Amino acid sequence: MQTSILTKYREARLPWYTIYPTVPEFSTVVGAQTYEKWLGDLPADEPVSLYLHVPFCRSMCWYCGFPTTITRRDAPILNYLAMLRDEIRLVSEQTPRALPVSDVHFGGGTPTLIGPAEFLALMEFLRRRFAFRKTATVAVEIDPRTFTAEMAEALGAADVNRASLGVQSFDPIVQKAINRVQSEAQTAAAVEELRRHGVGRINFDLIFGLPHQTVQSCVQTARSAVAMRPNRLAVFGYAHIPSVIKNQRQIEETALPDSAARAEQAAAVAETLVAAGYREIGLDHFALPEDELALAQKTGRLRRNSLGYSADTCKTLIGFGASAIGRIGEGYVQNEVTRDSYTRHIAAGRLATSKGYRLADEDRVRAAIIERLMCDLEADVPAICSAHGFDPIRFLDSAEGLAMLAEDGIVDIEKGFIRVRQEHRFVIRAVAAAFDAFLDRVVP
Repeated sequence: MQTSILTKYREARLPWYTIYPTVPEFSTVVGAQTYEKWLGDLPADEPVSLYLHVPFCRSMCWYCGFPTTITRRDAPILNYLAMLRDEIRLVSEQTPRALPVSDVHFGGGTPTLIGPAEFLALMEFLRRRFAFRKTATVAVEIDPRTFTAEMAEALGAADVNRASLGVQSFDPIVQKAINRVQSEAQTAAAVEELRRHGVGRINFDLIFGLPHQTVQSCVQTARSAVAMRPNRLAVFGYAHIPSVIKNQRQIEETALPDSAARAEQAAAVAETLVAAGYREIGLDHFALPEDELALAQKTGRLRRNSLGYSADTCKTLIGFGASAIGRIGEGYVQNEVTRDSYTRHIAAGRLATSKGYRLADEDRVRAAIIERLMCDLEADVPAICSAHGFDPIRFLDSAEGLAMLAEDGIVDIEKGFIRVRQEHRFVIRAVAAAFDAFLDRVVP
């Protein structure tokens, strides 16, 4: 990829478009009362997804941009679990009846810091408040450094069937530079325990662009990961914004690779994974051909939600816990971000919704275009607009950056059908940004 293209598009501060409109557009106009009404209006027989945020870790990874609390004690986690159960009860009381559930995701932080007995009790409570489908996907994020055989057994007993393991890099020099020392043996042991207890679908998270990373170390990490044969991998580029994320100030900026080196790393990892039999999924995911993501992509059902790429087709995502984001039919809601503020609301017997966004018809059209671009690297703008009752000319004419993207060879456009050239998939966010009505035109 040409350096000029990289400079012009890839390094721009653009949203990841997991949702649209993005969180900066949320406001307090949408609060707890609005959320209550939206919950009450949900169709009683339409399946929903659940997301539970557990914001605790044993140590801070210096690259991490997620809200989390470092604790060596279990008491704060147990207190938080009590609030989580109360929120689940409050939310379920607002719905017409026990809603059917097809997907559950425990995110963090490190959800497996919840003790085995406490996790089983929480899952039992969820099943009493919601109607889990027999085929429900239940996924948990795991830090192999703190994972135990007892927890693996509990996950199996709770019918967890997917686990996402943080790996990032197996290079010990890189690990030391990001304060996350994790051996291949620890990761392999966690994978083995999970599979032994019936948690058969395994995801790995890898990161490129970290301090002291090289193309060679990225490729070696990818090869080591492939040897454990996860079903899918997410390969993210590290975003260094220490002015916003304080723990990133511990990272030595001079050790970070430049734009060209980052592009080489991303390309080398992609080449390694594809050679090992994985399919490229959207911007940054890779999956074995039989994995749900690959099948969803093949049939045009791949989705983009607040968790990233997904085969989950639910219209509704209900978020629980501090900072959790939900998607209800009418729009988005987000809980109080800080744990203390979240706890105060729930302890007082009220929903912790702090802000949200009510979707307009135009937002839904733009969201659909952006989602198809992010998922399929192409979008039939006239067809999408027609399905929503809109004239495509309005959206194509307002997408000011499209002409420049076409001139630079990033996209091909024919009668409103936009296709991103495969070699430029890494700058797909710049194409999606052309349809973002709220974004100041970052692309020069």
